[in-house]
Amino acid sequence: MRKTIIILAMVIIGMLIPIGFATSDTQVVITYGETTHHNANYKNTVDDFFIKQAGVDLNTVDSKIITAGEVNKIASTITGKTYSSNQIYSSALVDLNDNDNLEVSVDKSKITTITGDMYISALKSAGITAGHVYVTSPVTATGESALTGIMNSYEVVTDVEIPDTVKEAANNEIYTQAEIVKNSDVDADELSKLVDDVKEEVETNNVTDHQTIVNIINNYTINYNINITNSDIENLADSIEQIQNVQGDINNYQTEVSDVLNSTDANGATDFISGLFN
Repeated sequence: MRKTIIILAMVIIGMLIPIGFATSDTQVVITYGETTHHNANYKNTVDDFFIKQAGVDLNTVDSKIITAGEVNKIASTITGKTYSSNQIYSSALVDLNDNDNLEVSVDKSKITTITGDMYISALKSAGITAGHVYVTSPVTATGESALTGIMNSYEVVTDVEIPDTVKEAANNEIYTQAEIVKNSDVDADELSKLVDDVKEEVETNNVTDHQTIVNIINNYTINYNINITNSDIENLADSIEQIQNVQGDINNYQTEVSDVLNSTDANGATDFISGLFN
């Protein structure tokens, strides 16, 4: 009788998986910049990076194209710059199978400005604290536009939408840091550490006053021996103040994502099979 039940269970599971189709890993998503996706050579270059670095079977991974329109929706309100459809190269893979902490691997041979620590800092500002993110481009790119794709990947994987206010705050942080690296010629990793320390102090003490945030930034520039122009300090203070102002939206998003990541969907499938055996 037990052998009959096992065979029946195998038959049922087999019926759930169509012949000739690979099962999709719903915890992994790739977002391609539209310029990359529409060029076969570019896409192959990006796919090779993801295969080597993430060790995934791309045939089982869902993908989405990030258009210039999606990037411009956020970027234009921050920098005033707009991108055309042949300027969106940066691509990202998000893997939530290991969601204990947040890790970002950047293709440093192609992404010239934004570092892994900068992405981590901005993603944490958006309430994202888990998953392994891989970022690359088929040609050299600054990497700022990749954050739109990364956050889009999280929305696809978790089926939870990130509030626009949070997206704008996180993107503003990325763009602001990129501008500081360019204008003040500071080390990107050192700047990222400074920003993390400032954000931690500001959040811990619930600081919302602009001048107080400016003073905190100045104190850390002295501690880190980093020279930043007054204009860049003002812009950074604006960025951190913006993050503080959307903490309510960030907290709500984190609650929704936490519910998804701790859901019992996977356990439900296991319980179904166990129930057959029992």
